Amino acid sequence: MKAIFMPINQGKTSEYEEIPLLTPLHLAMNVKDLMSTRSFYGKLLGAIEGRSTSTWVDFNLFGHQLSFHLGPVVQTDNTGCVGDHMVPMPHFGFVLPLARWQDLANRLDQAGVVFVIPPSVRFKGEPGEQWIMFLTDPSGNPIEIKGFVDLEEIFSTN
Repeated sequence: MKAIFMPINQGKTSEYEEIPLLTPLHLAMNVKDLMSTRSFYGKLLGAIEGRSTSTWVDFNLFGHQLSFHLGPVVQTDNTGCVGDHMVPMPHFGFVLPLARWQDLANRLDQAGVVFVIPPSVRFKGEPGEQWIMFLTDPSGNPIEIKGFVDLEEIFSTN
């Protein structure tokens, strides 16, 4: 599926417009310092740095715009149940094709990243089989990264 059709005028007409299924997400978050943020997202995760000032920096990571601003980091609690693990909430993340996910998992492992949940598979052999890993950035912002053999399976239920 490459696009969805959304009603124009909140469905008050029978007209529809085609919208690309995946469009870039913009996410703005606070971090403790920009130097470690640049190193983690830019050097370790491979994000491309965009605009910046002395108080914030933008990145293109997997086609999404992440903006990191100096400020108090959102408090998280391990209240999300993922399989046998309690994971930090809130968290954000990315979905990648499995080969790209495996490359990233290997790079993070070689860099000595401490995982909240190490790279592993969930729902093996079932619809929506996914590979996951949880980690935090240097400011403590939790990140979940998923890998799928077939990205069409992201929303599979049976």
